[in-house]
Amino acid sequence: MTTVAFTGMPGSGKTEAVKIAQRQGIKVVRMGDIIWEEVTRRGLRINDDNVGRIASELRVTQGKDIWARRILLKIREDTVIIDGVRSYEEVETFKKRLRDFTLVAIHASPTVRYNRILQRKRTDDATTLEQLQKRDARERAWGIGNVIAMADKMFINEGNLDELRIFVEEVVGKKYNARDGNRR
Repeated sequence: MTTVAFTGMPGSGKTEAVKIAQRQGIKVVRMGDIIWEEVTRRGLRINDDNVGRIASELRVTQGKDIWARRILLKIREDTVIIDGVRSYEEVETFKKRLRDFTLVAIHASPTVRYNRILQRKRTDDATTLEQLQKRDARERAWGIGNVIAMADKMFINEGNLDELRIFVEEVVGKKYNARDGNRR
């Protein structure tokens, strides 16, 4: 199985990177979706507080790699993109279970990330700078800083979408073509 996993702080550009990879014809699984499924299963609204609380709660009660273990149950393809790795334990679980795993960190400054978040208006997004700082603190507590530091590849996403596209196509293309033989 060939896997490229993206990590980064909220608003860094992971979703855009994943969209670029998806256009290469590769299946994407989003870690946030399984958390949203759990929030919905509990009859709660999808918002930053509920998503963060449930994500943290299950990490405490079922292990820091709970979301990695749950996402592995959804992977059916030989080549896949994982969106949203946030803890060292998740990375270790993926490395143990997935033969060909590459971790890619997407980074952007807090100001750039905040402006992007205001523009995208996702239901679980922070709407104030204070809320973003609170969310950042929560994700740092999960260990996302360690995940970013251990990435196999890093992209500073302060430029335009073309720069991100070129980077993602290069990283994903090399993995995809090596595994599946130039299907592009």
